[in-house]
Amino acid sequence: MRTRITRTVALLLVPLALAMAGCGSEHGSRARIGDSESRAQKVADAWDGSRAAEVWREGYYPMADVVQLPDNAFRNEADKMAYGNHSFVLDGELPTTSPETGKVEWRSGGSLTLPLMGAQEAYDTIAPGGHKGPHLTVTKVELGRTTLVTSRGPATVPAWLFTLKGYDTPLKRVALAPSELPKSPIGPARETPTDWLMPLEQFVRTGADGRSVTVLAGHGACDDGPVVRALETAGSVVLSAAITGANDGSCTSQLLMEKVTVKLDRELGDRVLLDAFTGAPVTFGHRTEHG
Repeated sequence: MRTRITRTVALLLVPLALAMAGCGSEHGSRARIGDSESRAQKVADAWDGSRAAEVWREGYYPMADVVQLPDNAFRNEADKMAYGNHSFVLDGELPTTSPETGKVEWRSGGSLTLPLMGAQEAYDTIAPGGHKGPHLTVTKVELGRTTLVTSRGPATVPAWLFTLKGYDTPLKRVALAPSELPKSPIGPARETPTDWLMPLEQFVRTGADGRSVTVLAGHGACDDGPVVRALETAGSVVLSAAITGANDGSCTSQLLMEKVTVKLDRELGDRVLLDAFTGAPVTFGHRTEHG
């Protein structure tokens, strides 16, 4: 059985749809792969050579966590719990002045000047809650720089450095917000059998040699897990996520997450990494909706 649902409710009903999806015939499986490849080609055709692709290549889009932990973090479970709960205590004062802008400098060449995040705003992003129970103590805050993986490769960027009691190196919070994402030249898939095409959850990392990408993909409790295929062109890499080995019959309604590594024929480089379902770039962090 192939359950069809519209884009409007697809993301809300993914767990239920996965629970209902059946395995289908071998012929049906081949047809579904063909359908997903057709959708991926449409996404690639829309993006390659588009203004959206130009904007992406000119912008600053982090492809790694903008919060970098101290070396040897964490010393114990209490510190780990405190970080997970965003529990910090500020022993001192935050800087009240800083430059208005900061510069991204790419290792491959080129730079971009963007508004700089103040110390208070940066602190609020890492410590939005209270500090009941275990906490980490911030003893010093200063502006510095760090290296971050971006859509255009490694870059040196300004960062707020938070010295933590008991740690030799600081916690770093990148002090720049990402550029605004370009409007996709193609809309999301409006209707899709959820067993052969699903939205990706998020980007995780690029392989050290640039010839693989790891993403987070969803699947149900009664299948063999997700599979992600790549369609590569000169200007983009389109990822199509699906589930395999879905069983007929009733199943618990839940969405499970799994990291999937996809090998590429050549280095990702500055090619746009795209989700076949949404028609939008796959970015680090939670999925961005494009309607």
